[in-house]
Amino acid sequence: QFHEDGFLVLEHFFTTEECDSMRNQIQRIIAEMEVPPHCRTEFSTKEEEQLQAQGSSDYFLTSGDKIRFFFEKGVLDERGNFLIPKEKSISKIGHALHAYDPVFKQITHSSKVQELGRKLGLERPVVVQSMYIFKQPGIGGEVTPHQDATFLHTEPLGRVLGFWIALEDARQENGCLWFIPGSHTRGITRRMVRAASGASTCVEFVGSEPAYDNSQFIPLPISKGGLILIHGEVVHKSELNSSESSRHVFTFHVMEAKDTSWSKENWLQPTPELPFPSLYT
Repeated sequence: QFHEDGFLVLEHFFTTEECDSMRNQIQRIIAEMEVPPHCRTEFSTKEEEQLQAQGSSDYFLTSGDKIRFFFEKGVLDERGNFLIPKEKSISKIGHALHAYDPVFKQITHSSKVQELGRKLGLERPVVVQSMYIFKQPGIGGEVTPHQDATFLHTEPLGRVLGFWIALEDARQENGCLWFIPGSHTRGITRRMVRAASGASTCVEFVGSEPAYDNSQFIPLPISKGGLILIHGEVVHKSELNSSESSRHVFTFHVMEAKDTSWSKENWLQPTPELPFPSLYT
């Protein structure tokens, strides 16, 4: 099913207790969060805004081996002060929870995740990044149609896999994922790459995202504790969350490192402090 569709839904993969432990841990992290105003980056998936906000922000580009905070659009004034409580304004936390936080590290490397990797035939999987996504009530921004390999490029393609864990019920009302089944077989047409030194932004897009036919997308509602496996080239999106309930998710990406090269042009790079850790422990 996964190879045919490019995604797979596994309901009740994690227990309620495991989901709650992640949510409780993220509350502790937010309570201690200190983000200087000049580092407060509003997170967006729209191309021009991505280039402007993340592309010019060292805070984003150097977050691969750190735990950093990104905010929803419209929650900051021009001086970077919060217009609403900070815990309600946060869009996501990334990108190294899997490496530096004991709760998320344990989930990422849990025996059932490792067993799933082996069932999928992964021989040398490494964890490249992780994110906690909030999808805040009323303001949780839409995620435009995209392929993860646009941002996490490998040679050859087909070596990146997303693990997407619902920490609350994800329904159409609060912004569940939508997929185009089978769209992972057509390659990619767009890449986000590190820009040449001296450019006005630190990243740029090469190629363009095609216009997708909305009628091809199917929604994938999933209950708390469910896991969605996401092929690196499958086209997916999520809508704005206009409901009154959030849609918390922990997600991480794995690369099959055997006979694979990670693009030196990717925004995210392993560092001496944090080489990509093996999924198998």
